[in-house]
Amino acid sequence: MTHWASRARARMVELWAGSVDGAHDMGHLDRVWKSCRLIALDEPGVDADVLAAAAYFHDAVNLPKGSPDRAQASRLSADLAVRELTAMSFDAGRLPAVHHAIAAHSFSAGIAPQTPEARILQDADRLEALGAIGIARMFLIAGQMGAALFDADDPMALDRALDDKRYALDHLEVKLFPVAEAMQTATGRQMAQERADWMASFRTRLLAEIG
Repeated sequence: MTHWASRARARMVELWAGSVDGAHDMGHLDRVWKSCRLIALDEPGVDADVLAAAAYFHDAVNLPKGSPDRAQASRLSADLAVRELTAMSFDAGRLPAVHHAIAAHSFSAGIAPQTPEARILQDADRLEALGAIGIARMFLIAGQMGAALFDADDPMALDRALDDKRYALDHLEVKLFPVAEAMQTATGRQMAQERADWMASFRTRLLAEIG
């Protein structure tokens, strides 16, 4: 772990002390940083310190899924990261790059990533919505929001509109499969496709079990 990854992680442990969120915890931040490192191996011109700081502070301000301010969470996290890193004597000239990477990582923010670090962080964070961890988080969040696992009468939405606010399984088609198709890096796309294929196989098994 790099110097700035260690320092940023330690600060996030302090900031999140006492918080309970199975989808956004230190494990999530550690996995995002791990994916960032893997993707960065194939991306030129990456500032490792900027990437580390952005990875660990990217969800510093975590608003609930149903919050009307949800789209502002990444910008608020970016602002907080700049304040924290300034206090930690991070190079001031690289703070805008950290801010942009964090602000652009969120799906709901709608900000196009313009730097290698921003593209890598966006992909690494979106990988968390895919694969086995993605399935686990999907059902966890659906339960928190009061959604059912699936529509027992029409689980594949063949004769109804998709509605992932009511049915967790619908979230695969509404949000998660499209995420896999919108990755920014070649390595991210490869990792995302493998995870999306696994999710499709999980759905096939689920449908077989429920008949």
